[in-house]
Amino acid sequence: MRHLFSALFFACLLSGATLFSCRLAEQKHTPHILLITGGHEYEVEAFDRMLSELPVTYDKVAHPYAYPLLKDSEIAKYDAVLLYDMPKEIPEEAQNDFITMLRKGKGLVVLHHAFCSYDFWPEYTRIAGGRYHHYPWTKAGVEQPPSSFRHGVTFDVRVADPTHPVTQGIRDFRITDETYGGTEILPGVHPLLSTDEPTNGPLVAWSHTYENSRVVTFTLGHDSLSWTHPAFVSILSRSLCWVAESNRE
Repeated sequence: MRHLFSALFFACLLSGATLFSCRLAEQKHTPHILLITGGHEYEVEAFDRMLSELPVTYDKVAHPYAYPLLKDSEIAKYDAVLLYDMPKEIPEEAQNDFITMLRKGKGLVVLHHAFCSYDFWPEYTRIAGGRYHHYPWTKAGVEQPPSSFRHGVTFDVRVADPTHPVTQGIRDFRITDETYGGTEILPGVHPLLSTDEPTNGPLVAWSHTYENSRVVTFTLGHDSLSWTHPAFVSILSRSLCWVAESNRE
């Protein structure tokens, strides 16, 4: 189950080099990540190949076996959690374990369709800094239609904050990916990547703090068209390393 990588040199050669990841490597600490999948199909081999190029080690677990690993005795060995899952429901005990984990400073990255998880758990909106709504929802007292998605859209992404450790040194880029429109993004998040693409919300990546944990939500990443894009790989790498630091502060 455990995958150990040593491709730090490759990561540093990516466009907009992963300087933050390299700094962690110089400190001789490689972040150990819990990757949670399940609830949504994806190209497993291509995704794992992309992860093998990141400067992290990770364990991968799929639902329904993920929730026991959120308990104190299990989650303590990880620096951060990467969600690439899309379950509809979460047991109450797992909700409590999830929040306790974040209170203790465990870093979290919400990647692509993980933004669409847990329709009936309101706290997840605050954890992720927003929500993809599968059902009609209310904004400022006005009913909104369900969120939308569109596959294979080629669009421009702008760096909203070039000084943030996740995006520092990254240039604006064009990518082909799935877009999410009509989503909810909480006003208190810190914008990292934005777009004018009409089939997507105004942001494609943001950061914020939930309890004592750093959180990055990154809505790109549907398939290998994005996983092989140097900017995507660099931003995901930096996101994991940055949120992992909150676990050691």
